[in-house]
Amino acid sequence: MASSRKSQPSPKPGKRIAVALSGGLDSVVLLDTVCKAQAKNTNTEVWAFHIHHGLQKPADEWLMFCEKLAQKYKIHFDFRLLHFSTQENIEARARTARYEALADLCNEYGIEDLLLAHHQNDQAETVLLQLLRGSGVAGLAGMPKSRELAAKDRKVTIWRPLLEQTRKELEAYAQENKLQWIEDPSNQNPKFRRNAIRKKILPALEQIQPEAIANMARSASLLGEAQALLDRLAAQDGKTILVKEGMQLKPLLELAKKDLPAANNVLRYWLKTQGLGMPSQERLAAWWQDLSTVKADAQLEWAHDEQKIRLWRGLLQIAKAEEGEWVFKAVISSSKLPGLPAKWVKEAKLKGLISQQERIGSEKIQIKANTPRKTLKNLYQESDMPPWQRQAPLLYIHGDLVAVAGVGLSYPHLVHSGPRVRPEWEQKA
Repeated sequence: MASSRKSQPSPKPGKRIAVALSGGLDSVVLLDTVCKAQAKNTNTEVWAFHIHHGLQKPADEWLMFCEKLAQKYKIHFDFRLLHFSTQENIEARARTARYEALADLCNEYGIEDLLLAHHQNDQAETVLLQLLRGSGVAGLAGMPKSRELAAKDRKVTIWRPLLEQTRKELEAYAQENKLQWIEDPSNQNPKFRRNAIRKKILPALEQIQPEAIANMARSASLLGEAQALLDRLAAQDGKTILVKEGMQLKPLLELAKKDLPAANNVLRYWLKTQGLGMPSQERLAAWWQDLSTVKADAQLEWAHDEQKIRLWRGLLQIAKAEEGEWVFKAVISSSKLPGLPAKWVKEAKLKGLISQQERIGSEKIQIKANTPRKTLKNLYQESDMPPWQRQAPLLYIHGDLVAVAGVGLSYPHLVHSGPRVRPEWEQKA
């Protein structure tokens, strides 16, 4: 993932919001309305974020279009370039990578509110897609008007302010305000299920029922309320099951014996909180079969949604990928978060004095003030870190151990003011 900053944050204090700008009709209309509203509220700073997927030849032109549009509105702009090593399941992988990139941009620029341009037609398409997949309440609830986006250093909320507007209404607005936008040719390809629904199914349904799109969107909203109640029930049922690191197996099995639908609800709720998709009925049944026969001290592993779920010491948890790389992230000037001196890191990088090394077994590090240096073995044991998370490479600068993935940073090397960066271990997808 690469980025090229096209503008710098304003030194003036104020609220920052961002618009995800693809260059299509929907996002162009959203950006226009946001910028017009911002003109009346000068205390709000607007950013436009573009995600360059690199999957189609015109993608570079779309990037330039969005950059020029941001310049026209005199707002800040940045983008992320995504790289995909395989075309397998490309739609789902691109969607996941897009949200990760947007979260990264929000984190970098101190954005707390991110606006997406999904509209009523998008909602109807989503409901039909989920219905075809045999989804439950969560899937049929479609896209919520707002939700939290997982970002590392701050709370970011996604908003969909156009969710009650139809595409026809957006087209009318764009024509009335003489807006220009780009058309993605892949949106015309009927081999993609969403396009087939958009071009064939929805028009047919509107002929049968003129309010079909609005009615499906309303159903999604009602199902969203029902899902919120199911989540609340899962949190109550899971009081002795859900812990910070995962799910306790013993009380989960006890609940399953008494009330299997309730246990399924808790399991699905946990997967959702971990950002994972819902399992099929067949997969869910296979999981329960595994859990009912596994021994208390045994280890178990499932592959799900490109992640691994492991049972260790009676705890079900997500086993993050072991492969990755150390990345230095700049700490914004207003943050109280400590970091490594940026100048020191830059000079070390130029001299080739930054290295990533495997654990040998005798390493020590001090991660808190007024505490002694401890061996990694002791720190891993204190944190009860699973075995598969103890092999992440260590980061050395000038021969000093400065960071251990999952453990922390070397406290003596940290500063609390001035330009600074924080090394973060980023797992590869």
